[in-house]
Amino acid sequence: MKLSLLLKTTAAAVLFTATAAHADVKFGALYPFSGQLALLGDESARGLEIAVDEINAAGGVQGEKVVLVRGDAVDNNQAIGEARRLISREKVAAIFGSYSSARSIAASQVAELSGLPYFEMGAVADEVTGRGLKFLYRTNPTAEDMGKLIVEMIVNKVAPGIGKKPEDLKIGIVYEDSSYGTSVAGHQKKYAAEAGLNVVASQGYPASTVDMSSLVLDLKQRGVDVVLQTSYQNDSVLFLQQANEANFKPAAIIGGGGGYSMQPTADAVGHKVIDGVLDADFTQFLVNTKYTPGLENFVEAYKKKYGEAPRSGHSLNNYVGAKVLLEALNKGKGFTPDAIVAAVNNIDIGEGVTAAGYGMKFGKNNQNERAKMMGMQWQDGKLVTVYPEAAAVSPMRLNK
Repeated sequence: MKLSLLLKTTAAAVLFTATAAHADVKFGALYPFSGQLALLGDESARGLEIAVDEINAAGGVQGEKVVLVRGDAVDNNQAIGEARRLISREKVAAIFGSYSSARSIAASQVAELSGLPYFEMGAVADEVTGRGLKFLYRTNPTAEDMGKLIVEMIVNKVAPGIGKKPEDLKIGIVYEDSSYGTSVAGHQKKYAAEAGLNVVASQGYPASTVDMSSLVLDLKQRGVDVVLQTSYQNDSVLFLQQANEANFKPAAIIGGGGGYSMQPTADAVGHKVIDGVLDADFTQFLVNTKYTPGLENFVEAYKKKYGEAPRSGHSLNNYVGAKVLLEALNKGKGFTPDAIVAAVNNIDIGEGVTAAGYGMKFGKNNQNERAKMMGMQWQDGKLVTVYPEAAAVSPMRLNK
């Protein structure tokens, strides 16, 4: 071989090796960025983006820069189509998502059939991890965690706080009728029955509804003491507004995350209307930071990147999930599906270590068995943590 040709071949080989060593590794970011669920979809994705920024600033994953490729899961059909695009055209190593349980269930099935890891960091429905999928992992708490915590709050705090025995309370359960709402409501009814609570009403409705006046009237006529609503933002706002217009004032309203955790919901209905409303959801921001190390740094990073305060704890919980997963992949050996799964299965983080407070270890059906919900309350225009005691920054306020 001529010397010039040898030098050219060697140089090309060196260039190829260097390029391969410092190539980008692509991951899908599949959320509802448009449509009815866009606000919390985008908020969730912001947490993922901050985690990626921090990982890349520290050298990337296995020496490679992490690049996110967005997919817009505006509805179930588009979630399926976008998952296919991310896998076949974009060649992502895994998909992160997705906030909506229905979107997650649809898209993760596509990933499973393709043998690609799918990391769910916000959807709570039972069915997300209840299908026995090999490549689906969920980092966040579940619908069962939410239903159980809400009943605990009623028995341990709400009933004694308003001077009644738990079994004397009249409970009304209302919920949007997708996988999210029906899963949470099912667990609320299960744990309420076990606790001896009296559920006098249970009704589902489409999240797109524009009138809840008949539902509100029914709850009022039944003399409901405690309303449990599992909802997205628009239906949270609608219920609170129409309950206020009907002068329906139960002793407690407890939201199941969704719109009840969002500052825009409080702003839309007015702080006077939402004051005292309780909420069970992912870790929020007014919490005992001894229990959530790193939370304050996350808030600072969020404000710097987006020019505003976080709109919901969905960003925090997606951040925590993504950061732990990417750090685990950094200790792995390559980006094949089996290599990714092997790295993730080694995660073992205790309580009180992450910025969300809960730990992480994947158990049955690849669910994070250490994920936990918290109880919050709107007080003076702010959503403050009131339950459990270890995370609380304020006592629960109740009207007898």
